Amino acid sequence: DRPKELVLCELATTFARLLTRGGNRVGAVLFDNELEETLPPRSSRDQVLALTRSLLRPPPEHDGAVTDLTRLLETANRTIRRRSLVVLVSDFITGPGWERPLLRLSERHEVVAIRLVDPREYELPDAGLIVVEDAETGEQLMVDSSDDEFRRRLRAAGEHREAELRAATLRVGVDISEVSTDDDLVTAIVRIVESRKRRRA
Repeated sequence: DRPKELVLCELATTFARLLTRGGNRVGAVLFDNELEETLPPRSSRDQVLALTRSLLRPPPEHDGAVTDLTRLLETANRTIRRRSLVVLVSDFITGPGWERPLLRLSERHEVVAIRLVDPREYELPDAGLIVVEDAETGEQLMVDSSDDEFRRRLRAAGEHREAELRAATLRVGVDISEVSTDDDLVTAIVRIVESRKRRRA
């Protein structure tokens, strides 16, 4: 029962540890609708620990707004000066307009985009009346999870969002890898690395 926030922390710190072990400098831009923190690039074990501490910090209170990925990408475009490997980890549940700044980022840097997914967001169990909460806005809603039509519409909405996201990233020339909260972390990272090798071949 791993939330996306924990998987994000595991992925980010694992990539940071792998890269710093190779002598690379690693920095981070942490964003949750507001710029929370920028870690300047460093190549040390302390940098990985600092990143881990920052990611494990309790999230801010909900302000009712959907995360705006556009602002994060624009911040990255302004902040990252030297050509770099940029690992973008997000669930991509965001408002519109992020494609153009992602295109600008990919023109200057090598971008690895990773989408975090939680299967429970689109595959509700048949458990009768349940309360669901929007992770972005904090809004709560009671739904009848035993309603076959409701579950079908929820799956269809997830599939539609998935298709739109893949089409958008392809338009800007960035392939997106998917990591589920159910995935084994080692297997997921190997899959991402192998996919990157195929694209570069």
